[in-house]
Amino acid sequence: MRAPRNTGEVTDPVKRSSGSDTERLVLEVVRPAIRALSAYPVTPAHDRVKLDAMENPYSLPPALREEWLDVLRNAELNRYPDARAADLKEKLHTVFGISRDASILLGNGSDEIIQIIQTATGGPVLTPVPTFVMYETIAGFADAEFVGIPLDTGFGLDADAMLSAIRRHRPAVVFIAYPNNPTGNLFDEKVIRRIIDAANGLVVIDEAYHAFAKQSLMHCLEQYPNVVVMRTLSKLGLAGLRLGFAVGHPAWIGQFEKVRLPYNVGVLTQKSVEFALEHLDVFMRQTEEIKAERRRVHESLNEAGYDCFRSDANFILFRCRDHSAGEVFQSLLNGEVLIKNLSDAHPALAECLRVTIGTPSENDRFLAAIPGSASSR
Repeated sequence: MRAPRNTGEVTDPVKRSSGSDTERLVLEVVRPAIRALSAYPVTPAHDRVKLDAMENPYSLPPALREEWLDVLRNAELNRYPDARAADLKEKLHTVFGISRDASILLGNGSDEIIQIIQTATGGPVLTPVPTFVMYETIAGFADAEFVGIPLDTGFGLDADAMLSAIRRHRPAVVFIAYPNNPTGNLFDEKVIRRIIDAANGLVVIDEAYHAFAKQSLMHCLEQYPNVVVMRTLSKLGLAGLRLGFAVGHPAWIGQFEKVRLPYNVGVLTQKSVEFALEHLDVFMRQTEEIKAERRRVHESLNEAGYDCFRSDANFILFRCRDHSAGEVFQSLLNGEVLIKNLSDAHPALAECLRVTIGTPSENDRFLAAIPGSASSR
């Protein structure tokens, strides 16, 4: 869901309540821009097949899990973690081939990285839409102007509209998800380069789904001084650890470090990620299995009469034709399968649902429960 705008209308639940002293004090103290927002919605999965949050469905193999637990036994929980996370950054440089001329900023998931960048720069914030909802939500936190430029009918970047908006609004930050969420596609690199050239501020390339797309704009860091590349390890299989990182020129990262709260990445996360990076091949094999299942689910949905959009991520966006998105979503819930209903998130997503690719058995459950598929008849 998109964060509602602060229009000045009485939409705050506090204003509709009984008016206790505490509630009146909240109205006086909390900024109107915050009161106008909605909390990020997370639907409890309970015992359903959980295919709504773009997680890797595979856990660590048992033998590797035991090795990981041995590592954690040596963690000193009574001490603060290394505030610089020097060992972890060294691993990231080595494993992902990050230039030693670039610096790394660590965050509690990519959400915190986005918040750090917006806090440091102040806005305006410009992105193509629909895209990752937290760009706009965090702009609301920062009371920054948010400018959303609609994608074209094929969910590609509208180059002319983006360039015109950059000239008009002079954004402090342009966020471009690569691949994009929730559409799943990679944007044209030539168009992205035109945007970078035109931008008077920072351009952040969000590569949260890099493991599935196999394409990166990390090489742009050497050519463009106004680019920062952001990644997360959540989609790779470490969502529970909440580690995101941004790579950029030391001048950018040095300013963002002033905003980052100390000790924001705990000792268990640091040690766990260091261990996981030593076994990256395990996660990459899981990634290949997910991509193979993505092809199978895509073909099955097409055969069932749904319009599937190309995906370079670990999810598929599809549009309903014979049933409304709400009916399909409820039918899946009745079958104990939870996916994401995006039909009301943006006009371009009318009647659209998004399914995360799970294990083969989870995908079978999904296909068996969705109306119109051969396995559901």
